[in-house]
Amino acid sequence: MLAQLKTGEKGIISNISKADALVRRRLLDLGITEGSEVCIKCIMPFGGPYMLEYCGQCVGIRRKEAIQIEVERL
Repeated sequence: MLAQLKTGEKGIISNISKADALVRRRLLDLGITEGSEVCIKCIMPFGGPYMLEYCGQCVGIRRKEAIQIEVERL
């Protein structure tokens, strides 16, 4: 899961099919697909979002959405 990565760790997205349709659409619009390499830039405190970097852009993902996205740790 994306939620299992720690700050600074990288992973390759392996499955986004469990995520909500709107979340999948948003990720696809940003160019983040299965096979994309992402890096966790920071994890916001108090149940806040995960900030990930993909191709130089930062994207915020809610924790409940990060749990549904499967990644392979690099």
